[in-house]
Amino acid sequence: MRARREKLKREPTIALINIVFLMLVFFMVAGTLSQPLDGELKLVRTADLEGTTPPDTLVVHPDGRMSYRGETIGSAEEFYELNESADPEVARIVPDRDVAAATLVKIARDLRVAGAQSVVIVTEKGLQ
Repeated sequence: MRARREKLKREPTIALINIVFLMLVFFMVAGTLSQPLDGELKLVRTADLEGTTPPDTLVVHPDGRMSYRGETIGSAEEFYELNESADPEVARIVPDRDVAAATLVKIARDLRVAGAQSVVIVTEKGLQ
């Protein structure tokens, strides 16, 4: 009687090579979808600009103190009394980055009670 040879199991390397090739093609296409910027184009530099508060906004300092147009105010109602020119339904807040979240939520709640339909928090967008 003859001894049976065991079949060697082949690894599916062809399938793996196909997958890697398809991924390579995908990343090559995905990386070229957006048009490159013109080589002579120079983008605007904003590093030297002085940051100023947008008009008609409530500034919240790190200690929770509020100010409007450089004057310290004590409550959301006082903000609405001083802020006659802006849209009364939208309140804009410019918080310091070190303000506690609980303080910011309390101020937003007080603004809603005082008559704001929506409270917008103005933030800085960082480009990286």
